[in-house]
Amino acid sequence: MLYIIAILFPPLAILFTGKIFQFIFNLILAALGIFLAIVTLGAFGLIYLLAIIHAVVVVHSYRQEKRDERLVKAVRGEK
Repeated sequence: MLYIIAILFPPLAILFTGKIFQFIFNLILAALGIFLAIVTLGAFGLIYLLAIIHAVVVVHSYRQEKRDERLVKAVRGEK
């Protein structure tokens, strides 16, 4: 679900992961991409595409961190 949000609304997906500084960076990147797309009459612009890629990478790393935490808990025998 976060991957779909990362493609449609990149800053929102990063906000859901709880990474505030990454959210601010992506928000600036997405806003700049949308602004330049409007000014240059482009579809979305390459900068907005970079915001999408950044959001997908952040969401992937968030999910990987959660998997790692579950694995560590399982090895330690915690619930």
